[in-house]
Amino acid sequence: MTGRDSNGNENGDDGRRAGRRSRVLKTAGLILAGALVLGLGTAGWAYWHLNDNITSVDIDSALGDNRPQRAMTTPAPSATESPLPTGSLNILALGSDSRSGEENQELGGGSSTGARSDTAMVVHIDAGRTEATVVSIPRDTLVTRPSCPLSSGGSTEVAYRTMFNSAYAIGGPVCAVATVESLTGIRMDHYIEIDFSGFAKLVDALGGVTVTTDEDIDDEDSHLQLEAGTHHLDGAQALALARTRHGIGDGSDLGRIGLQQKLVKALLDQISTAGLLTDPARLYQVADAVTGSLTTDTGLDSLSELMSLGQSLSALSSDAVRTVTMPVVPAASDPNRVVAEEPEAGELWESLR
Repeated sequence: MTGRDSNGNENGDDGRRAGRRSRVLKTAGLILAGALVLGLGTAGWAYWHLNDNITSVDIDSALGDNRPQRAMTTPAPSATESPLPTGSLNILALGSDSRSGEENQELGGGSSTGARSDTAMVVHIDAGRTEATVVSIPRDTLVTRPSCPLSSGGSTEVAYRTMFNSAYAIGGPVCAVATVESLTGIRMDHYIEIDFSGFAKLVDALGGVTVTTDEDIDDEDSHLQLEAGTHHLDGAQALALARTRHGIGDGSDLGRIGLQQKLVKALLDQISTAGLLTDPARLYQVADAVTGSLTTDTGLDSLSELMSLGQSLSALSSDAVRTVTMPVVPAASDPNRVVAEEPEAGELWESLR
């Protein structure tokens, strides 16, 4: 039986069309609701996955209170101000040449046990977080390594005139931080470490980096060959550049540091132009690459804490980042080692406190 409109005309077709529209809208609503649930579930899984990727070390508990004082912090922002922190920060950033895992062995070779900190940078972020100074510490620097607590119990003995990178090899992140604080007199607010495969994956996820070299590079150890000039490097090439030592200059660690500092600025430039916020797939790829090979202190061991740090640095451009190397001179006892040059080294650290 058909229906009639207000004028008495039959409206069966209209009624059927209205019924179909109703069913279509209901079906669309169910699909939309399902997609929303799936989207939220996927987002939740992605957040959990990235969060679970991060490895952390409780450095504060391990070192206790016998450390340099923290820099004075600015008052907490009011409800009407930005909730992001703006105080100065000092971060110890290490590049680990861990040989553990198949990917790291393919990129670095060598023994499958142990690790060294071939790249060490103290990153000082000024109050306001619009300028920064990155100070590289040569791994061959002879230092006094303080007594360091061991995760297995007990502690190491104080070691005099020992190589800087021995701290990480013997006592991991805790001893690396303790040694840097002893050397600089500066409290490290945070610790960040990334290994071979993580660095290469990060560069690839960003679409590579563009670096200009001042001289030809031919390094049999890193297997990198580049003519002087500008090059766009993928992850494996960028890692090789960061490890290049014998193919440039006098073959010392100081030449390698110069290349590593170029890479730091190239990465900052690439991150700023990669359009991560408008490309969720690439953003996830970058986040997965970083967190999957990251070790931090417990103050940065969650995705929300890392995101907060990243957002607080959004106004920091590569042009506002100064890269320097701790002043050193050849060691009298061994020309293949260096020691801090005073008073220049002390004055540098003093300027960052």
